[in-house]
Amino acid sequence: MSKKHDLIQPDRGQDATPIHLVNKDGFEAWAKKLSAGQRAALAAQKFDGSGYQVGIVPDGDGWFAVGGVAKPDELSSWCLAKLAEVLPEGTYRWVDGEPGPAMFGWQTAQYRFTRYRDDEGATGPRILLAKDVKAIDLALAEAEAEHMVRDMVNTPAEDMGPSDLEAQCEKLAKAHGATITVTKGDALEREYPMVHAVGRAASRHHAPRLIRLEWGKDKHPLVAIVGKGVCFDSGGLDIKPASGMLLMKKDMGGAAHAIALANLIMRRALPVHLVLYVPAVENAIAGNAFRPGDVLKSRKGLSVEIGNTDAEGRLVLGDALTRASEDAPDLIIDFATLTGAARVALGPDLPGLMTRRDETADALLAAGKTCDDPVWRLPLPDAYREWLKSDVADINNTHGNAFAGASVAGLFLDRFVGDGIEWAHFDTFAWRPTPKPGRPKGGASYGLRSTFHMLHARYAGK
Repeated sequence: MSKKHDLIQPDRGQDATPIHLVNKDGFEAWAKKLSAGQRAALAAQKFDGSGYQVGIVPDGDGWFAVGGVAKPDELSSWCLAKLAEVLPEGTYRWVDGEPGPAMFGWQTAQYRFTRYRDDEGATGPRILLAKDVKAIDLALAEAEAEHMVRDMVNTPAEDMGPSDLEAQCEKLAKAHGATITVTKGDALEREYPMVHAVGRAASRHHAPRLIRLEWGKDKHPLVAIVGKGVCFDSGGLDIKPASGMLLMKKDMGGAAHAIALANLIMRRALPVHLVLYVPAVENAIAGNAFRPGDVLKSRKGLSVEIGNTDAEGRLVLGDALTRASEDAPDLIIDFATLTGAARVALGPDLPGLMTRRDETADALLAAGKTCDDPVWRLPLPDAYREWLKSDVADINNTHGNAFAGASVAGLFLDRFVGDGIEWAHFDTFAWRPTPKPGRPKGGASYGLRSTFHMLHARYAGK
């Protein structure tokens, strides 16, 4: 893909092709200002201001571009995305002011995943000018986080296994002066027994581990971020059908969100004491795989009966959430591609959000609206806790009916978060099945920017 820092540049009056935005309702009035030849040019392109239309208008020896949007006076992240996808290589300027939030979509529209093939025939970078340097810096950082999630999720499991997640965290630690510790082998089995059990059947190359990255000053509020790092999920002995495995390279999407959010927090120097936890495993099949009916130890001391080996993400998160709770953080946030039930309920575009406190949910919902990264709250009903009862252990990792799968998974995780700790859980898809302007098919973040904006609003002024 194009270098991200090339796509938005400070406006110092350099030559640039103008961009106009118009909607269908206002198109006729706007078009009256044009010459007959310009109106004819737009008519030939069947441009009428409908959403995501793009028109090219001759103007003397040059030309300008016009895009169709819903609200030309209220820019969203995606108002300029279609233009960024289809316009020729060059430098552009929105004529009616600062592009603001649209700078994000301008960059993400030009994302390309080229690890395994050349991007032949792709148009060169389209550069957008803006005067607000602080807004440019934020847009660059947020787009970098989005691209990081996409790159990690799009990469197949053979090249994005537990060791590769570790390498990603090591890279961040080096870039930001953070410290990193990795627990594996016998120490993992002792300290994080559920992480070890889920990952022990994988090959040596993809051996399980718990990655911990720490950054910031002790005097700042402690924020823990946890990401489900199941780098491939066969389902274990409760094996998935072939069709169910096709996208399981994305089952580390929660870890991708957590790592990218940690990078964004550090890059923006948010005044928090950050600790990132990534339980990184492959849920494989071998003679030593954990079995349905097994009872696992957990770091918290709870015994867990295995009702289904394909409900492994909540197991590795349970140990990681326990460890995160031991430091009594101000807030824990976890991301996980956890349940199909959340996708049935909400579809791919909305991550399911579960929180212990209403004010936590309200802050995340409000932040999502401000940055075009909506989230949707799901409940944690006390009445459903009994569904996780086990006849032989403290808790079962699944329930015996088909109801409220996302919420019941959230209730399982809740057992491993320390009492009284503020906690938010995102059940996210991490994948876009159909493209939209600025949002290509493939790996995608959901809830990442809303979480960062909530954290910024909460901590930046302290």
